[in-house]
Amino acid sequence: MKHNVHNDNIRNIAIIAHVDHGKTTLVDAMFRQSGIFRDNQETAERLMDNMDLERERGITIAAKNCSISWRDVKINILDTPGHADFGGEVERALSMVDGAILLVDASEGPLPQTRFVLSKALSAGLKIIVVINKIDRPDARHREVLDEIYDLLIDLDADEGQLEFPLLYAIGRDGVASDSPDNMGPDLQPLFNTIVDEIPGPAYHENEPFQMLVSDLSYSDYLGRLAVGKVANGSVHSKDSLSRINFKGEIRNLNVTRLQVYNGPGLVETQSVEPGDIVVLSGIDDVFIGDTICTRENPKALPRITVDEPTVSMLFATNNSPMLGKEGKFVQGNKIGERLEKETMQNVSIQVERQPGGEGFVVKGRGEFQMVILIETMRREGFELSVGRPHVIYKQDENGQRLEPIEHLFIDCEEVYTGVVTEKLSKRKGRLTNFISHANGRARLEFSVPSRALIGYRDEFLTDTRGTGIMSSYISGYELYRGDFPERHTGSLVADRPGECVPYALYNLEPRGNLFVRPGDVVYEGMIVGEHSRDNDLNVNPIKTKKLTNMRASGKDDAVVLTPVIPMSIERAIQYIREDEMVEITPKSIRLRKKILSAAGRKVDDKRKQ
Repeated sequence: MKHNVHNDNIRNIAIIAHVDHGKTTLVDAMFRQSGIFRDNQETAERLMDNMDLERERGITIAAKNCSISWRDVKINILDTPGHADFGGEVERALSMVDGAILLVDASEGPLPQTRFVLSKALSAGLKIIVVINKIDRPDARHREVLDEIYDLLIDLDADEGQLEFPLLYAIGRDGVASDSPDNMGPDLQPLFNTIVDEIPGPAYHENEPFQMLVSDLSYSDYLGRLAVGKVANGSVHSKDSLSRINFKGEIRNLNVTRLQVYNGPGLVETQSVEPGDIVVLSGIDDVFIGDTICTRENPKALPRITVDEPTVSMLFATNNSPMLGKEGKFVQGNKIGERLEKETMQNVSIQVERQPGGEGFVVKGRGEFQMVILIETMRREGFELSVGRPHVIYKQDENGQRLEPIEHLFIDCEEVYTGVVTEKLSKRKGRLTNFISHANGRARLEFSVPSRALIGYRDEFLTDTRGTGIMSSYISGYELYRGDFPERHTGSLVADRPGECVPYALYNLEPRGNLFVRPGDVVYEGMIVGEHSRDNDLNVNPIKTKKLTNMRASGKDDAVVLTPVIPMSIERAIQYIREDEMVEITPKSIRLRKKILSAAGRKVDDKRKQ
């Protein structure tokens, strides 16, 4: 009879937390203290954030694997993203582990993304270890935070076993942990011991043949595509004959060229892998996330990874402006299509649909921030493209009524700004569900708002709260469509001819609204050069020069002083544009433009729509 046994030589854990609660810093300290590095070896800060974008933004975008050794037990650690837009990464990572460390800031407490990743871990039945981090903060309130964690677990229907979690306190930056907040230890030994003692070793069926679920894909210039996953049952050797079972149930034979396992932040080659370990197979071209890799003699499929459906879609198209090809390396539609297809192979939460007539690609994902990261990554790789405004993805119920995604929004701001925040969100069909006033003059507001209400609201929110507000949200589900609301109250200042911007012309345009361009910037007809202070679009001439006469005015002309222009970011650009506008993205520039560039063409289009 088959029975489950555990491999006690291995522990697989994920570290889950809200953005900026210290996951990556804690993993750094775990590395240093587990003996992975020599004492004199130089190591980078935030070792696991190896993408440039992650280092710049201070967030984790892609889930990453590594391993350490403690008491002769191998501990595989997965550093997961804390942002709900990268939920596909979280679900992928949780499919490979048996337990999770929930990291919570001692001052901020559990925040929306804490809730998001914790709900995924609980539904996967993982054993939870709670670590209250940054216990040295002057505003730390660990007792209240612990109560909030219990409330959150109860709210998420945690069972009794999950409610009786081991609790530790830590200062990740200093690399110290303890079971008492008043008596911090000299190192992370209590954390290592808790992982080994409390997290179960991976379970497997003793008599089952080799099975592995592909949870991640990577690419090596030397080895080709790499398939990453946990060995569910059985063991594998480097020259074994294996097969792959895809989502249709089709079986195809594979030739694996190399077996690798994690050792520290890197990979090492191995001849065999035992059940429960996380393995990297190389030389496999035709494999996707969710596929099962198994023996040829006894092929059996494992349950596939399921991820939440996408809620936001965006149009990615080729750039057809007069600046085409001047700044980018890859401009063709088929190159953009290939790059997006490659993204779907590595990211389970992104879907790509080719538009009929070669008009571009509709990319569907979890949120606008996930789209921004994809666009920024492509831009750095040398791609030139244009993108449309993000749209939420609607559904229909059985009665044919339109349903839309609704978010649970948390806002932390000074009390004096609560009035303007509530007013703006209620106009966008938001409903206030909770209001907590803190003693320090700040307040916490909770709203139920349509996802489309938050597109374009973030910048407005920061302006309204003078940059002091914090806003985060997670999708709570689909509800009946709440009705229309105006999304932008201002029009655009649109250039009516090509050329180079002149200070004199820009100075005379400043009373019309906020400008996006500086003197010397190249513009073309149909390019948006600023925000009109009224609700209509205005065609303007930003290259107009001052007419010189042979009559001199007494005294010299006043020097033109222009208001400084805030550089346009991708987030700001895609939130700002309207339906008839697009963002032109190149490795060097971000430009806003009309879909129809010529003023005459836009007039004809307006008449056709009336």
